[in-house]
Amino acid sequence: MWLRIQRILSNKTVMLRLAFTLFILLVVRITSHITVPLFDTRAIVQFMESSGSFVAILNNFSGQALERFSILALGISPYITASIAIQMLQMVVPSFKEWSEQGETGKQKLNRITRYASIGLAFIQAFALIIGMSVNGSVLVPSLEASAVEQYRYVFYIYMALVMTGGSALAIWLADQITKRGIGNGTSILITAGIVTSLPAMWTTLWTKYITNGTGGWDIVFFILILVLYFAILLGVVYMHIAIRKIPIQYANRQGKSDSHIPMKINSASVIPVIFAQTILSIPLTVIGFTGGGSATGIGAWINSIFNYQEPIGFILYVILIIVFSFFYSFLTINPEKIAENLTKSNAYVPGIRPGIETKDFIAKLLFKITVIGTVYLVVLAILPILTTIVFGFTGNEANAITLGGTSLLIIVGVAIETTQQVEADASQTEYSGIFR
Repeated sequence: MWLRIQRILSNKTVMLRLAFTLFILLVVRITSHITVPLFDTRAIVQFMESSGSFVAILNNFSGQALERFSILALGISPYITASIAIQMLQMVVPSFKEWSEQGETGKQKLNRITRYASIGLAFIQAFALIIGMSVNGSVLVPSLEASAVEQYRYVFYIYMALVMTGGSALAIWLADQITKRGIGNGTSILITAGIVTSLPAMWTTLWTKYITNGTGGWDIVFFILILVLYFAILLGVVYMHIAIRKIPIQYANRQGKSDSHIPMKINSASVIPVIFAQTILSIPLTVIGFTGGGSATGIGAWINSIFNYQEPIGFILYVILIIVFSFFYSFLTINPEKIAENLTKSNAYVPGIRPGIETKDFIAKLLFKITVIGTVYLVVLAILPILTTIVFGFTGNEANAITLGGTSLLIIVGVAIETTQQVEADASQTEYSGIFR
């Protein structure tokens, strides 16, 4: 371990890329404290208290920039949504599918469309967010509200939405700079950095609840139990992230035993199914919050009982959506037919399996079995925050701050492992000088 750290620290190129990444993160953190001009921040405080978990997800991914209504309030969430949408559209739009098979040239075209779509989506999200908050009262600063003419009110709303759209464009550009000149995937790094900023609040809340305000020895026992549970979940997430199923591959034109294989991750869908499920369930609750409707009576109570995953019906629907999206996204990202076709073109085969249709069926059946394991893991990880909230009796604010399991931990572990592997790979590269200097 110490040799790895020494090799990384002695590599000037890696250290420069690391320093550049940290500099970009510092810029993002400072910029996230710049509030949108003309906006009354008291409106976002009231909105956050009454909103559903969909807004909490956005706030978590933006590093709490949304609760400050910063110019980076939306962060890169519009880009993530656009990327997933473009990836799914490749199944139904022939031109998108053709570009995805054209190598680097096609990839650049898809990336360009993704960026345009993310900018448009950012404006729509920002404008809808401002309009939704204005239902419950003014969102303009008091000095402007007193002099604003009613027919020009939406001009200010559009201006604020454009500022937030520019903030999202800046976040996307900064993420690209990390990818090109820094370490790791810029989009993943920014999301992880935003999530990590909420961890101190989690430990502070735990300490205050069980140690500062504790009344007896059992509070200390619960505090230690939560710590042990958290690190046990962390180890489990790390193990499941690196777990793979190797499909052995033999080449017809090679003699002897071959160590070649196709690695298939146990959790090939990653965190996407959980995010999809949370988003779909939370949108109706957020719309109710936009319209000013309550969740205690009438249609608000009916929608809350169905789409709130802390209610019995909502909980069942939440689990079903995770299962559906897990299988859908796994088979979307891993195409057994394409893998079998590539093996045939490479003059390779799976030992004991005939090339062609039998290989495709074998890979599809294996992917199904692996996805079952990965889906069970995702469901357990997704419902852990709900169960721990009930078992330990966390209140509303405590439940928002204390998260045992869930998507946040999965994202942090995944990005940390992938970034560490990339840093070690870059540090291990030996530089050779040519005969000419």
